[in-house]
Amino acid sequence: MNSPTSYGARPRPSGGIELWAWLFMRFSGVALLLLALGHLFIMHVFNSVHLITYDFVAARYARVFWRGYDLAMLWLALIHGVNGMRVILDDTLKPSIRGLAVKGLYGVSALFLALGTWVIIAFK
Repeated sequence: MNSPTSYGARPRPSGGIELWAWLFMRFSGVALLLLALGHLFIMHVFNSVHLITYDFVAARYARVFWRGYDLAMLWLALIHGVNGMRVILDDTLKPSIRGLAVKGLYGVSALFLALGTWVIIAFK
């Protein structure tokens, strides 16, 4: 078993899907930080909160870039959160209920991902 990356942290996985999930958490966290800060500045610093209306969002979503930006934020944030929740479930639940809990998490997450994607893509 590998030694922890820092005091109290989980060790870096040696391979397989766990390594990819571990790497995804690091890279998606950085990407989400940049996307969220960009969103914060664009929506709340450069534009007044009082000016954000349906018409503002419709004008913004008239450009493919903004739909892609919001889709990237949605997908990264949801998958990042689900992966973190999966790790928490793996660490805390008994094996007898862990599988069911993870399957339920994946099901609810897939539903939210599909609904969020549909809202962004189908917005008129």
